[in-house]
Amino acid sequence: MTENAHSKLTVVGAGSVGSSTAYAALIRQSARTIALYDIQTRKVNAEVLDLAHGTQFTGSSEIIGGDDVAVAAGSDVVVITAGAKQEPGQTRLDLAATNVEILRTLLPQLLEQAPDATYILVTNPCDVLTVVAQRITGLPVNRVFASGTALDTSRLRWELGRRLGVSTSSVHASIVGEHGDTEFPLWSSATVGSVPLLNWRGDSPLTERELDWIADDVRDAAYTVIEGKGATNYAIGLTGARLVEAVLNDEHAIMPVSTVLDEYHGISDVAISVPSIVSAAGAFPLAGVPYSTNERRLLQASADTLSISLRLLGF
Repeated sequence: MTENAHSKLTVVGAGSVGSSTAYAALIRQSARTIALYDIQTRKVNAEVLDLAHGTQFTGSSEIIGGDDVAVAAGSDVVVITAGAKQEPGQTRLDLAATNVEILRTLLPQLLEQAPDATYILVTNPCDVLTVVAQRITGLPVNRVFASGTALDTSRLRWELGRRLGVSTSSVHASIVGEHGDTEFPLWSSATVGSVPLLNWRGDSPLTERELDWIADDVRDAAYTVIEGKGATNYAIGLTGARLVEAVLNDEHAIMPVSTVLDEYHGISDVAISVPSIVSAAGAFPLAGVPYSTNERRLLQASADTLSISLRLLGF
């Protein structure tokens, strides 16, 4: 990818996800300047130094950072990964109250340094926190969105490609809804190449039971990784870098990200992932996406789950 000559990305949080996001952005040359910010001085300085030591091999991108929020000054995109760590067996929604308080402190400081930036939430539960972040900042809803189910969609396409024996890039299927337990795939509009997935015959067609198994595996993938290594970081780091590129390069790429919806299939005032156009202006839900009757029901159920969480948090 070719970087913008004067673009700046700030990644907030130097934990495993934030550092992986900065690393992915550096090697992909997602932005000209990549800043890493964290209040843990020794940790963030060490991560920046480690990343800087490899810049001979990463092109012309510059890595800076530290424990002063001023490193975010003038950013075009801010990716927020800071927050309490998700523990094995803990749901994303369990994290909400602690991470809301972190955002209350963090966002006004960031907004002062980068008032014109697009803000991308990766910290979980990202759907709930997107609503919180938009209300705290007062920014237009298109300029505050979450990575949402972009990673879940990548997991789905990988799983389908592996199962069907085709390239992941030839699979066009999306996960929508909450980035969490109520997410679901849009099977009705999924295709492999130009062939509708539900019509795929190939060497071994997928049964309805297998589709259910794949959906369950994708939904629970993060828990599996967390149980094994304590965190998910590489794939979400790549996801974050890819979203940054869509914004900085004004790509108008269609990706399932989480924005605060307004009368989207009757859903308002919650953030859930739906196919959206991601560009320099931010993220905009894509009109005209077909949903089956059951998929509309699942989308509403996902929204209802998040509405309950927001009410319990006082939003």
